[in-house]
Amino acid sequence: MTAIQALYRDDFDHGRAIRLWLYLVAALIFAMVVVGGATRLTESGLSITEWQPVTGTLPPLSEAQWLTEFQKYQAIPQYRQLNAGMSLADFKTIYWWEWAHRLMGRVIGVVFFVPFVWFLWRGWIPPNRRGGLWMILALGGLQGAIGWWMVASGLADRLEVSQYRLAMHLVLACLIYVAVVWTGKRWQDERPRSLFGEFGKAAPPLTIRAGAIALMVLLLVQIYLGALVAGLRAGHAYNTWPSIDGGLVPQSARLFFEVPWWRNFFENPLTVQFDHRMLGYVIGLLALLQLFNVAKLVKRDSIFIFTSAALVAAAVFVQVALGIWTLLLVAALPLALLHQATAMITLTLAVVHAAHAFSPKVSATVATRG
Repeated sequence: MTAIQALYRDDFDHGRAIRLWLYLVAALIFAMVVVGGATRLTESGLSITEWQPVTGTLPPLSEAQWLTEFQKYQAIPQYRQLNAGMSLADFKTIYWWEWAHRLMGRVIGVVFFVPFVWFLWRGWIPPNRRGGLWMILALGGLQGAIGWWMVASGLADRLEVSQYRLAMHLVLACLIYVAVVWTGKRWQDERPRSLFGEFGKAAPPLTIRAGAIALMVLLLVQIYLGALVAGLRAGHAYNTWPSIDGGLVPQSARLFFEVPWWRNFFENPLTVQFDHRMLGYVIGLLALLQLFNVAKLVKRDSIFIFTSAALVAAAVFVQVALGIWTLLLVAALPLALLHQATAMITLTLAVVHAAHAFSPKVSATVATRG
């Protein structure tokens, strides 16, 4: 018995170290998404016109190097058509945003890879967990490549990056973030079951689990639409609420004039902003329904899942209010950044809520009818 307790204590310490590592990685991804938003909103993303994974770690260190980088930027359409006459000092400002964004990507890669290899070497990661962590690492590498693919779209024939690639870049970052937070949160639940067996008597209600997953998926779709809104500058148009383009629902001829029709969902600023608004309302309704469902089907002593559902609902409504405020002020930079940061907070709470919905601790406290 003493040996089993010692084994469990050692595993708990290892699990705690791994969870702290995953939460650190998640915090860095969170910060990088916010910095990426600032990079987009300040039109800084095209200031570095080359992808140099190793040598690009260092910024220009002399005035001559700064002038060289500035000359590279002056050769792309964005400078010639939008920023002609920009001073070197102004260029340095946008350069630092993009450089910080790329540096954070490199830091996240190191912070994930080095401890991961060390934990593998020490045997702290069970075999059934390794595949998921390797997948996260692979997605991180893919994210770097997609980031450059996105930047490259704005260097030759466009003034800005493609909204398609921008949205893909942001959503992949969010998917990696969800995977890291989910893995860290679920790590603490699954090890006790492997030692002592299943201790839940029944699965959580299907509607609760389905609602939790639906909230996560719809929030990711909403973030994708938000990226399209940013890429099309749709937040700078149709700045009225609750009406849009003169009514609660725009005329169909204004929503669907691109050919083929599906392009309107990605390239028509009015359609993209309208979809973003409508999905926000749907998510708000679903968050309320999920909260009421949890209150009805789960016992009051299951405080974690009820609290997490309430926090998700509150965050969604704060985010909707921020979105309206941002719209009315024509996407003012501080509000737009706060809106993006709150989207990440809302997504975080949704992941935590889903983890609680699938937790064996909840299944042991499901209320019975009668």
